[in-house]
Amino acid sequence: MNTRDKIYNMPFAEAYPYLLAKLDRKGHTKAELDRVIRWLTGYSPHKLTATLKTHRTTLEAFFTQAPQPHPARKLITGVVCGERVEDIEDPIWQEIRYLDKLVDELARGKAMDKVLRREITACPKLRVAGAEQSKLPEIGKSQPTACPETRLAPRGGLCRGGGSRAG
Repeated sequence: MNTRDKIYNMPFAEAYPYLLAKLDRKGHTKAELDRVIRWLTGYSPHKLTATLKTHRTTLEAFFTQAPQPHPARKLITGVVCGERVEDIEDPIWQEIRYLDKLVDELARGKAMDKVLRREITACPKLRVAGAEQSKLPEIGKSQPTACPETRLAPRGGLCRGGGSRAG
């Protein structure tokens, strides 16, 4: 069994303490880790707690059965353990590395809103799978004057939620 297979078969409940320890050393809390995991996967607080208590759910199953993976997770880029997360072809391995990357960013002091890609995804109507405006189906090539739901003006071609209020 290779390393990747061992990680896939590791119970999520066994991996969780390693993630928590990484954040704890930098003064972060369990609540912050849970928030990152829930954002990435869509697990409810109750379901996440239940998954941790059972010790039966493998990392592979945890990500395969994720109720609602956040569409903005595709905006996560960078290197984890020498691998560019955006270039990983195996979808489960990529999800595992996305979590690693988010935990690393938080541990390094990045603000939670930036870790959770809030600046780009503040408008619920304009949540994206990529950062290029031309790939946004709701916008196409024309820019809206404001987000249709939050009524916030977009910046830089994406509704980033931090603009001025539209009238």
